[in-house]
Amino acid sequence: MSFLDTVLQEPSYGWKDKEGDLIVPSSKQLFQEFFSRLNIFKSRKNWLPFFGWSRAILLASFFIVFLFEYLTWFNFIIAFVYGMIAMGTHGTIWHHRYCTHGAYTFRNKFWRFITQNLTISVIPEEIYAISHHVHHSKSDTPGDPYNAEGGFLYCFLADVNHQPIAKNLSKEDYQRVVSLMKHTGVHANTYEQYLKWGSYAHPWRSIALWLINWSFWYIVFYLIGGNSLAVTIFGAAGFWAIGVRTYNYEGHGKGKDKQKHGVDYNHKDRSINQLWPGIVAGEWHNNHHLYPKSARSGFKPLQVDLAWYYIKMMYTIGAISQYKDDKKRFYKKYYLPYLQEKKEAKQRQKLLSLKLKKVPN
Repeated sequence: MSFLDTVLQEPSYGWKDKEGDLIVPSSKQLFQEFFSRLNIFKSRKNWLPFFGWSRAILLASFFIVFLFEYLTWFNFIIAFVYGMIAMGTHGTIWHHRYCTHGAYTFRNKFWRFITQNLTISVIPEEIYAISHHVHHSKSDTPGDPYNAEGGFLYCFLADVNHQPIAKNLSKEDYQRVVSLMKHTGVHANTYEQYLKWGSYAHPWRSIALWLINWSFWYIVFYLIGGNSLAVTIFGAAGFWAIGVRTYNYEGHGKGKDKQKHGVDYNHKDRSINQLWPGIVAGEWHNNHHLYPKSARSGFKPLQVDLAWYYIKMMYTIGAISQYKDDKKRFYKKYYLPYLQEKKEAKQRQKLLSLKLKKVPN
């Protein structure tokens, strides 16, 4: 078996059956796995999923306070912009294009740290990055940690049930995890610490960095607009923290073939380009699956890509030293041939219409 077959902790219900088909667990099985893996009293190695969901629940509590205490039209607009655009775009910039795919390189650690902490911290880097490598390797097949064919809950609970790294990796395989993560700046556990905690990151360091991040941003927002603004923005982050867990289910057609000719060009999986995630977060998902290491995925005209605009701006000021942009490759291999195909089809239709007009009644 390859490294990507074993790097993630397999759920108790398994990835696939004896015939090699995806095991679709029941809701009961999914929730049993979920709460079992959140149980830090059962095993301290469950600390990372527990930490991730604890932060999400804390942020969700801010959202509830926002709804009952601070909901105004102005605050609603602030929450919408921060929760939908700022958080979504940052997730694409940091977790997706940098931590996972290394689509660009920072000039130094300072700019990497600034980019990492541009927004309120929500998702642990190792939960996202390692599992996302597996997702691209096994997209929409058994072993894909958020396989849309498994259903909504299969994807929604994936960060606990399917995305954590395995707890029994060999020293060699753990070093491969370290190699995939070292550019992120997240401090790595030693192999002995990994065996103790079951994770790449150390819990006390992670908790300290989380407290610093949240404290900094709450103070900044409080100084600007008091508790009203701070609670509004933290609540918006909470809305995103829950909502982002639905993304891959939607982004892969809810497990069905929803690809459109001339819109989606990668047919190796069920990824689709969607207007809303594309506009607010630069997530043109089918384009991304074509060229996962590209710092830009909004290739076509009118495909807004805010994440790419940030990366390009940082390159312009010297904060990013290099990046990869596959727009020209996309045009040459996919988009220009499609336009030519459309042009020829239109010409054929025109000729057919002329012939039909010449035929006597």
